[in-house]
Formats: sequence, structure tokens, C-alpha cells
Amino acid sequence: MHKQLVNHCTIDLNIIPDGPILIKSGREGADPTNPDMEFVKTFHGGGWSIYLPGSSLKGAIRAHAERIVRTVGGDNNTRKVWASDPTKGDYLPKNLKSHDIYQQSSFTDQIFGNTSIASRIRIEDAHPVDLTQLKLEERNGVAIDRVFGSTVPGALFNYQVCTAGEFHTKIHLKNFTLAQLGLIGLVLRDLNDGWFGLGFAKSRGLGTVRVQYNSAIVQYPGCQLETGKIRQLGNPGEWDSNYLLGVGEFLIDDEAKKYGFPKPDKRDSEGFAESMELGFGVKVTWNNNTNSGVKDLFMRAVEVWGEGF
Repeated sequence: MHKQLVNHCTIDLNIIPDGPILIKSGREGADPTNPDMEFVKTFHGGGWSIYLPGSSLKGAIRAHAERIVRTVGGDNNTRKVWASDPTKGDYLPKNLKSHDIYQQSSFTDQIFGNTSIASRIRIEDAHPVDLTQLKLEERNGVAIDRVFGSTVPGALFNYQVCTAGEFHTKIHLKNFTLAQLGLIGLVLRDLNDGWFGLGFAKSRGLGTVRVQYNSAIVQYPGCQLETGKIRQLGNPGEWDSNYLLGVGEFLIDDEAKKYGFPKPDKRDSEGFAESMELGFGVKVTWNNNTNSGVKDLFMRAVEVWGEGF
């Protein structure tokens, strides 16, 4: 299914520290006056600044998504929704066809990828919205002897944390089912509620953040908006203009069945439909303000997720 692009969701959001956070740099700097553990930095907006790497965000989101799936599903393929067990090395047989690889991959692997299939989700680096609003400080720590539980003499260290500011990022999900989109919504809800954190020393109070939605856009590049209807080009598919559509809706029955995509896979919504740029394709937008718009999108998708059990 990576050879086609039938739907694409972009979630625009800000990540706001709700306490100290630290994404550690992988190497120590040459300046001895800097803290032992520095925030990762990159060149952005005309200068060097701290940021939240997309890889770190994706790792935290995937880990919690698997936690949710194992809670309500399992870690074996006897359930419709399941996560693979990393301790068993669930490698797929070679020479499988693409639809067989997808079918035999776990629910979370179908979203985030594995050694046999590419990921459907992409998360951009989160850069500061306003550098002047960032607040960085240094904290001190001491190593603990794991045997005796006492401090290790002379094992003092200091580290850098960010305690205020906003970081902007986007999450992209392509060729998705509504259940997959619903799982991402549940993960972001839990991240906002502080159920899991980002970065270093989460068990010691670091890493708690809030999630502020800006907007969400779902695009159907192979469709056109005509007389208040979304019409699929080259196929007889037709839906109301505010419909949220999963990947199975755009495929013929045999192709959807081969991949195991549910069909029907649609929900009406409060989204606003319009033509994409150049008059080709359709996009449905959920705006921000009170967050109700994006939450409506996730609520519709989570309804479908809940029907999988």
C-alpha cells in the first residue's frame, strides 16, 4: 500500500513542558563549564537552539501505543488487535507478498513499521515557537549505589533542563485506518494527562508535558469535491463532504480483504471540507481554538478503535 496514497492526516500541535524536561545530547561538549548532561541542540531559525527530536517523540509514542494495545489486546496474534513481543524476535518469513507481510504484522507494527514493512507515521522535530520564552536551568544530581542504596562518594553530576517554552511539531499518518488514527489519539491524550513522559529521568519527575492541538487536516488526494460530495476519481466511491474516511473505503473489496483493511471504515464528523490547492484533491479540516475540533476527529476515530474488541 505504500505505492498508493489514498488518505493522509496531518496533526499540528505544540508540546509544552509541564515541569523540567531533558532530551540528552549523545556526546559531551568541549566546554568544561557546560553541564555534564546537555540538552540536544540543532541549528534552527538562524541560530543554535534546543529541540525535541522527532525520533525521540516517535519512540515514546510507539512505546505507549504498544502499552495500550497489550492492555486491551495482547502480545500474540490470536487477537484482532495485538502488539508483537520483542523478546521473541517476531521476524516474518522471507519472500512474502506485501499484503501477507502487512496481514501478519502486529497492529502497532502496521503503524510504526518493522524490519519488513515501512512506517506509516512520520513525526517532525519539535522546534521552539519563541526562543525568548525558553527557560533553561541547571540541576545537580548524585549517583546511587545499586547494591547498598547509598550515594556514591564523589559521583556528583549536573544536567540541563528546560522548564518553560513551547515546541511546535507535526504528526503525519498516511494510508491509515480509523482505528489506527484512534490509537494515536489515545496516546496523545495520555501524554497530555502525564501518564508517560519524554526524555531523561522520567521516574524522577522529569519529562511531563502538555499537548496543545492547533489543527488537523485529513486529505484525500485521489478525490474531488463536487456538489457537496467527496467523489473518488476513477472509481464509484462517493461520500458526504464531512466524512472521515479510512483507507479501506478507497479500495475495491478484494484488495481491501487482501490487506485486512476494514470496510466500511467511515464516520461523519464536524470537519470542514474544501478542495486542495490547484483544485485537485479534497481536504477536511478541524480547527483549533478550544481544541474541540481536533478532539472531535479523535473521538470519531476512537469509536472505531473501540469496535475492534
